[in-house]
Amino acid sequence: METTVGPYTIEQRIASGGMAEVFVATRSGAHGFTKRVALKRILPQHAKDPDFVAMFIDEARLAARLEHPNIVHVFDFGEADGELFLVMELVAGTNVNRLLRAVSQRRETVPLDIALHIVHETARALAYAHNVSDEGGKPLSLVHRDVSPANVLLTQSGHVKLSDFGIARAAIVEHRTDEGRLRGKVGYMSPEQVMGKPLDGRSDVFTLSTVFAEMLLAEPLFGRGTDLDILLRVRDADIRTLLNTEKLIPNDVRKLLALGLSRMAVDRPTSHEFADAVAKVLHNRGKEGGPERLARLLARLELVENSADGAPDPAFDHNTSVFPLDAFSESISMDTAALTDALTVTSPEIWRVRLPNGDVLGPFSFPRLVELITSGVVDARTEVSNSESGFSPSVAFPELTRFVTSPGLQWDKEETKEPTWRGVIDPWTMFTTIYKICAERETGVLHLQVADRRKKIYFVDGRPEFIASTEKRELLGEFLVSEGMCLRMEVEMALALLPRYGGRIGDALVGLGVLRPVELFRAIALQVGERYLEAFRWTEGNWVYVRGARSHEETFPLGRDPFELMRDAVAKLTPDALAAHFIPLQDKSLRRIANPVVALSSFHPSETWERVIDSIQTETKLVDLLEREKELGTGLEDVYRALYLALGCNLVESF
Repeated sequence: METTVGPYTIEQRIASGGMAEVFVATRSGAHGFTKRVALKRILPQHAKDPDFVAMFIDEARLAARLEHPNIVHVFDFGEADGELFLVMELVAGTNVNRLLRAVSQRRETVPLDIALHIVHETARALAYAHNVSDEGGKPLSLVHRDVSPANVLLTQSGHVKLSDFGIARAAIVEHRTDEGRLRGKVGYMSPEQVMGKPLDGRSDVFTLSTVFAEMLLAEPLFGRGTDLDILLRVRDADIRTLLNTEKLIPNDVRKLLALGLSRMAVDRPTSHEFADAVAKVLHNRGKEGGPERLARLLARLELVENSADGAPDPAFDHNTSVFPLDAFSESISMDTAALTDALTVTSPEIWRVRLPNGDVLGPFSFPRLVELITSGVVDARTEVSNSESGFSPSVAFPELTRFVTSPGLQWDKEETKEPTWRGVIDPWTMFTTIYKICAERETGVLHLQVADRRKKIYFVDGRPEFIASTEKRELLGEFLVSEGMCLRMEVEMALALLPRYGGRIGDALVGLGVLRPVELFRAIALQVGERYLEAFRWTEGNWVYVRGARSHEETFPLGRDPFELMRDAVAKLTPDALAAHFIPLQDKSLRRIANPVVALSSFHPSETWERVIDSIQTETKLVDLLEREKELGTGLEDVYRALYLALGCNLVESF
């Protein structure tokens, strides 16, 4: 089939539900620009039903407020020939529903660590959605109401995305059709949802816990039978299937499930608390790299679709995730045409930049121009030209659009005009400021600047989401070379092909066969982590924090607890910096702060650090503590690091 809906060309239908159908579609633009998306529209038989139309509009209005790496992004909403349509990110992969069917057919269950990873990422999405606010800062009080296996999407690279807010409830929704109607899927509802009581985010925690249990059981938690039978079991939170199972579910996981499946909402954790609890179980079990293991499982179960019979080929879909290729294939997928181009054609030096004072710089290659943009020399208003055009604002060039329109990659001062907080940079200030952002679960951006050197860190709900820097050495290509993961020549080849890969050097390296996607995954994780921790080492300059600012960039979640990162930042401080900080404190006393905002256990300190901090139960002079630890054989550096963490994160105070 091939038809058009507004500016989109329909390729094929990929899903149909009770309210709407979803298609793979393409939007074409100037200079060969194309973007493949998922297009959703109301089924023809419901297109004139005012209730369905109102619900569809509600979904679009809600989706416009949601921007999170674990939530399917919405790009567009419009009307064509009297029909409404919603345009979303095209996610290549599968969903938990298909995963459950696959493991059940093989008489298996979803491995525990993978189930924990899926639940943790979904809980993060819910925690964000439950706490999102409108433009004025008023909470939307959103409840998804349909956290079912089919709506938890799994990408080829092992990332998790929550979809379909079509029946979500929020304060911004004006259309009211709840009275007397049961919305949601039977078997994936909360007791209060079944009984028509008011809902909050803890309803979604119950249904997510239901999905969690079913991954470990490979069978429905509330059994089978008539819809009424199932609804009654949900109403009563009858989890005997879980409690009586002979399958081995560890005690820590069983306790987690019991909390999430509490019959009374007041007894359940919030989605944020649930995400933290799952993360703690994962950490205690020493499990990292959840995306990699999930991707391998999907490949083993043959749940990753291959291009055949005209089906959409997800291998080159740049809308789906950070890694558009088959992320964990053991073979290297090589773009032979791209390789030929890279070997025979270098990026021509055809670009020039005209500065506001009239000076013209160049000619530059495309990669060099991109470097000038990301380092703040060129912005959307700066005039540039290539060999085929006169000077125009850089935003007029499609190949530069991503770089000059993304807030996350721009360095103009508009974003910092009205800062929430500001100050002068030193290591202690950076540490305590970032702790405050994380502890208070702030969403916003932290700008650092000294002379022409800049860095900014975007936080979402207290977690670092995206980091940008003007320093060339922090760019991905430079990082790969410095770490010995790529040769300089290989990076130069990839840079020459940036236009073909939407400006993404990682995609180009995978397409050329230089890196396997799993290697790229690990490299980006290391690079983003280093970019973040480097901010703690700034010793001069100024900083501002702007609450509510977002990057709108594709993000690579660190996959690390922000408080563990605080611990790692302390571990990287130089001995000289530590010693200098404690010189003025030598005559001070220390005491433990009762009921700190963030418990010591959240930082997962070493046994030595934990013992040092725990030893401060009564008022203790610093000199006495140092002498006592010296007698125990504890190194001075370890004591200082433990105290730096404790003082900076409000676990201990000095007086």
